[in-house]
Amino acid sequence: MNEPRLILYELAGSDPQLRFSPHCWKIRMALAHKGLQADRRPWRFTDKEAIAFSGQGLVPVLIDSANVVSDSWRIALHLDERFADRPPLFGAPQAAAVTRFINSWADTALLPAIARLILLDIYTILDEKDRDYFRASREQRYGKTLEQVVEDQQLHLDRLRHTLTPLRHLLGGQAFLGGLQPSYADYCVFGMFMWARCTSDVTLLAADDTIHAWRERLLDLFDGLARQAPHHKAVSELPDA
Repeated sequence: MNEPRLILYELAGSDPQLRFSPHCWKIRMALAHKGLQADRRPWRFTDKEAIAFSGQGLVPVLIDSANVVSDSWRIALHLDERFADRPPLFGAPQAAAVTRFINSWADTALLPAIARLILLDIYTILDEKDRDYFRASREQRYGKTLEQVVEDQQLHLDRLRHTLTPLRHLLGGQAFLGGLQPSYADYCVFGMFMWARCTSDVTLLAADDTIHAWRERLLDLFDGLARQAPHHKAVSELPDA
């Protein structure tokens, strides 16, 4: 049986190999979980025309034969239905509803908490053509400059670690969010940590944190797929901002 031809558009920095979107990382891990390979194409914030065929302007975007699917949650559902003969992303049918809650928590609570620590670092790894867009759009969103957003890092770090409390309690008694084996619930949260790992030097977790041990397990999955991913330190010297 021939392998399906999948094309995945992912957010990239100035180095096209540096893929840092938390939502794209959810799908990178989901594809690996399913044992699938995709033609991974770099995309940047200002490349709207490149994905206009999807009817919207955000990544990830997956092309699977005649199917074009955008939004990480809908892509995950598509992969689980389309490749039902491969390891499931959600497990039991009711697990998808619980996973959707975890995905929403990661997007609405964890993402903004991490953003206040790394927004300026993200700006420095972007392609030159994306920098004005990124600064203007984020400064409008926060009502302050990027530099002001990330001020008082210790305060933001303390708030992040408090936000992680329910995750910490859960992982104190099991290896993964769903139990003994990783699932899409893990990837929903792990994508946020890869977002920071790929773009910043900030230390989000103490070494003795149970979440740190969980993150290490995720980094080692699929022959170290995430651990070996290019990160900001590998990017060549950038022009002054």
